[in-house]
Amino acid sequence: MTAVDTKARRARSTGRAQPPHESPERRRLRRRREWRNLLSGLAYLSPVLVIFAVFLFYPAIKAGWLSFFNTNVRGLPTVFAGLGNYIATLTSDGFRQSLVATVSFAVMVVPTTMAIALCLAVLANEKLRGMAFFRTVYALPLAISAAAAAVVWRLIFHPSQGILNAFLGIFGISPVGWVTDPNVALISVSLTTIWMHLGFTFIVLLGGMQSLPTELYESASLDGAGRWRQLRNITVPLLSPVLFFVSIVLVIDSFQSFGQIDILTQGGPAGATNLIVYEIYQNAFVHRQVGYASAQTVILFLIVVVLSAVQFRFGERKVHYQ
Repeated sequence: MTAVDTKARRARSTGRAQPPHESPERRRLRRRREWRNLLSGLAYLSPVLVIFAVFLFYPAIKAGWLSFFNTNVRGLPTVFAGLGNYIATLTSDGFRQSLVATVSFAVMVVPTTMAIALCLAVLANEKLRGMAFFRTVYALPLAISAAAAAVVWRLIFHPSQGILNAFLGIFGISPVGWVTDPNVALISVSLTTIWMHLGFTFIVLLGGMQSLPTELYESASLDGAGRWRQLRNITVPLLSPVLFFVSIVLVIDSFQSFGQIDILTQGGPAGATNLIVYEIYQNAFVHRQVGYASAQTVILFLIVVVLSAVQFRFGERKVHYQ
């Protein structure tokens, strides 16, 4: 086999159809056109790249750099600490407590949100009169900010004037310290977060369900399959790519929750709701230990990366792509 045949065969295998006998002038013109297209694409992407560089890449690099230093009250590096901040973080009782609280929080939020959103999506996918109204209601949490939602839920959880304790009082149940009892506070914050995430999760799952082929459901109905069997054997397997995507987004968002914690409990009581991001916020902006907080940020980033990799490693096996 000649060199020309080898080059042509390699071009076909890579999907790039290049002429085997290309003159130097045409090659220069082609490369110039490729560079022009690349520069044009970068020019169109430049506003987004600038925003990413200023608000994402630069802070991430700066946090990684500061994590190796002790800093003053202004957040400026003073003494090189090496891995000292990382060792202090990993041996800190406060960080371990916040990590346990964050994992417990994610375990309560992620599967519950997915289960409720899936049930709502199944109901909203029915072709019934007035269903558009309920779809709008189910998606409403997506339009409400975390701060506004947390304020509303703080009123609901109020120990003496909240609607939850008023409802329990009807049945003679004593008031519950929803955000003041260390045994209940994390559950209360989880309920708030589940409600906040329902809108996005519901919309994504409903969009995935509406793209499923209706012929499968018609065939299953003719074979005598009920709604439960259709959900278990058709909907969930075909919807597995969407469920996999939603699970990753919810896990990442659970490890980054901050707004509802700050408004509802401020990390209390007794550190029961002191999640990792709130612990980082306290160290960086309250105690002014920016280097130490930067090390915690890097560790949180690595934890999220490892969790995402584990989800891709084991969760994608159960995904059925059409």
